[in-house]
Amino acid sequence: MADPHASGDYQRGTQEISEQVSTFHLVMMLTKWGSLGTVAVILFTTLILSTGNFFTAFVSAIALTVLGVVLLREKKKAH
Repeated sequence: MADPHASGDYQRGTQEISEQVSTFHLVMMLTKWGSLGTVAVILFTTLILSTGNFFTAFVSAIALTVLGVVLLREKKKAH
């Protein structure tokens, strides 16, 4: 049976994690922008069905999208 206290192969903090980090950032980006798109489509559909006015629904969805892009875009990192 293997010795549970042996520390042969695994060394904590020594594995390369750059691919996991880039995958995490990709998933977070897709979640953020996908959520904004979903909310804009739901707003447009709700307003078009409740008011029947295409222009109001379209302008509201565009305004929400522009506001979301401004608030959700990546901030520049300080050096």
